[in-house]
Amino acid sequence: MPEPLPPVRGRAPRVALLVYNDAHADARVIKTATTLRDAGAEVRIFAVARARSGYPEGEDTVGPGIPVQRAPEFELVRYAPWLVDLARRVLGRTAPTGTAADPPVAAAPRADATVVTVPEVPAEAAPEVPAAVAASVPPTLQQRALALGNDLWLRGFRTVSLGLYWLKAAHAAVAWVPDVVHANDGNTLAPAWWVARRTGASVVYDAHELWRHRNVRQDRPLASHVEAAVESLGVGRAAGIITVSPSIAHWLQATYDLPVLPTLVRNIPRRADDPAEPSDGRLRELAGLSADTQVIAYGGRITTSRGIEETLEALAMLPPQVHFVLLGYGEPDYLATLHARIAALGLGQRVHFVGKVPPAEVSTALADADLSVVYVRPICLSYEFSLPNKLFESIHAGLPVAAADLPDTAAVVHEHGVGEIFDADSPTDMARTISTVLADPQRYRDASRAAAEVLTWQHEEAELLGLYRKVLRR
Repeated sequence: MPEPLPPVRGRAPRVALLVYNDAHADARVIKTATTLRDAGAEVRIFAVARARSGYPEGEDTVGPGIPVQRAPEFELVRYAPWLVDLARRVLGRTAPTGTAADPPVAAAPRADATVVTVPEVPAEAAPEVPAAVAASVPPTLQQRALALGNDLWLRGFRTVSLGLYWLKAAHAAVAWVPDVVHANDGNTLAPAWWVARRTGASVVYDAHELWRHRNVRQDRPLASHVEAAVESLGVGRAAGIITVSPSIAHWLQATYDLPVLPTLVRNIPRRADDPAEPSDGRLRELAGLSADTQVIAYGGRITTSRGIEETLEALAMLPPQVHFVLLGYGEPDYLATLHARIAALGLGQRVHFVGKVPPAEVSTALADADLSVVYVRPICLSYEFSLPNKLFESIHAGLPVAAADLPDTAAVVHEHGVGEIFDADSPTDMARTISTVLADPQRYRDASRAAAEVLTWQHEEAELLGLYRKVLRR
């Protein structure tokens, strides 16, 4: 057990953790809350409901019994039913009424759900239009107006959804009277500051990514200025700042002229009592693969900019005994795109989607693979500076690593000798690097096992608690 945190007015300190998701699978938030609770704090997560995913508003628990209070999500039919009918008439379709953050995207499945392949549309149901013909037909005025209306609708919907969370979560947190408000990412800084003003609490800002340079659409000039102003104000008044990679820490210090470098708390798994063994892994069983195949593992959300397309390109250059197994979930539209690409490359028998497991079980499930590809396409500065969870999950699985040449990722791979680095822009170099690692995997596997002893959440939480002791003593 960690050393207890200092008391506040003779009682355990109260920490309110604000996060704009349902909190059920946010491993970093759950680990942070668990660490603070184990150090004697009273903790509560203030999240947002996602009823269609099975996480309704009200009180609940996540992880090892961490209390969570979910604010209601924005539902148009609930707060402004008259607008639903208006939107149907204006947009010519059913208006979104459910999820708060991304109404047009299917909700992520619960941990016990499986990922299914989206069936292809029969040819007779959707006559094919040649691409050249389709591209040559300009959109009509009505189509342009409809697209503009949809875009304005979604922008407004998301803005109102976030505003409702700010209002409800902030009022709930104020009623709880915390001593510290832990703002997870830039979209919770405004309510955290509001809570602090009304309760006298200190604010700790936890930047899970480089918020102002994350992967979002670029045609949002007003939003970008608002986010910059909010983060600048929040950082300037925060009692402590935490982030996930050295590059982001240095960017924050340089951008906001901070006298002290933000505290580095990397998103690393807890050290297991027993290291993961290949016999503990589940990928081969889930994919129906024999021991004589070589397995490239992917663990995490199956979505764009995570190197999946590049890994498919590299796989096509590798021998037929090499297979690619993906552990995680993805949205149906993106999965359909991947399946089309897999078919075009002739890889239908060598790529396997095996569903998902709870976050705490990822490293164990990956353990029977031969190699893990760690790749985030550097399409924004936040991705370039990232230190992906899957890197540390792979190390804790005892796997050799083939990683893209991003600065913070490459630094960990080189320091601990757990794998090799490839050019992020070259599937050919990725294939060459994978072949190099698979030719002599044992030395990399041994290095990963050694690294897993020192790259642990137990080390990271010491940094977290050190910062909290300073904040509470003020």
